[in-house]
Amino acid sequence: MRGMHNNIIRLKPREDRRLRAGHLWIFSNEIDTGATPLKGFEPGDLVFVESSSGRRLGVGYINPHSLISVRLLSADPRERIDRAFLAARIGAALHWRERLGVGPYYRLIFGEADRLPGLVADRYGDTLVAQVTTAGMERLLPDIIAALEDVVRPANILLRNDTSSRVLEGLPRVVEDALGTPPAEAEVIENGGRFRVSVREGQKTGWFYDQRANRARIAHYAQGKRVLDLFAYVGGFGIQAALAGAQEVMLVDASQRALAYAQENAAANGVGGKVSTQEGDVMAVLKSLREEGRRFDLIVCDPPALIKRRKDQDEGIVAYQRLNQAALAVLGDDGILASASCSHHLARDQLARIVGQAAVRSGRPLQFIGEGGQGPDHPVHPAIAETAYLKLLLAHSIGS
Repeated sequence: MRGMHNNIIRLKPREDRRLRAGHLWIFSNEIDTGATPLKGFEPGDLVFVESSSGRRLGVGYINPHSLISVRLLSADPRERIDRAFLAARIGAALHWRERLGVGPYYRLIFGEADRLPGLVADRYGDTLVAQVTTAGMERLLPDIIAALEDVVRPANILLRNDTSSRVLEGLPRVVEDALGTPPAEAEVIENGGRFRVSVREGQKTGWFYDQRANRARIAHYAQGKRVLDLFAYVGGFGIQAALAGAQEVMLVDASQRALAYAQENAAANGVGGKVSTQEGDVMAVLKSLREEGRRFDLIVCDPPALIKRRKDQDEGIVAYQRLNQAALAVLGDDGILASASCSHHLARDQLARIVGQAAVRSGRPLQFIGEGGQGPDHPVHPAIAETAYLKLLLAHSIGS
């Protein structure tokens, strides 16, 4: 920690309680800026964190221009934040993922939950796709790449640093090669299916590993059924349902490019004859299907986050309500609706109320028959509710 002896952030009285409970974030209004002015720091600087009494609570990095001003890297103020430190954290993350027994296809690093705030990384065999979202992790990026190479030994590392959250940290949005020559596409093997995804231009880091267990759970109900996969992306839910014996599967998405991948994936898995695609706005497609009198036995509704900021919560709840009500309008009797939300601002009980209210307004009595969340390669930090973001409810239509 050479050169850090003056890099100290002191908290206001009683503002250390969350840190003592295991949290990793410090907000700007919790800092005693009279004792430790923020203007002396550059985004990404390493800092010691002290309580109001001067007791050192750990070491982290700072962005004086961000609402979350400090993210703690270690509760041990003696910890040296370097390549060896990062390698140890990455090694622990790798050890857990290897215990899952899903092959080299998983989320390797999940930010705060793996004690590496501001960093995510997905693994596709010998290719890693990483994303850095904070100035502190950006400053550590050379050591991060070296540590990933030391521990995981990938052939390629691609940086998908094109997320909008980087703008809030004052960082550019770029996609660049960090190691080797990463391919434009990668293969995922999941639940017996094989999927090609675009890691350079696909959504987020290419694939949504967090839904792996939910895809398997939903496929269990697909035998002989008519399946509608909304916001299908490259076909993860729908194609796995087809592999499980679905009679027919319709994939709906607004992205023509994503559906092209989905068609290729369906053919590659030998279920191309069962799978059709429909490009368009999901609400508009649902309206057309309802007017046509179409009905489905199993509907998967997995939209992108409809509540990105807390202030958008009321508007987002209305959107979830309309979406679930529209889906129920094309659900057959004795059918199953799988309704998901990845908005961490929407609690699980709120999603249950939304689906329940949609059922009442649709005149479609339901019973909840199961629920799911993110997979174990997306662990939850006990003190950070935001890391528990994914919810899925299975609702059974029991007739009028």
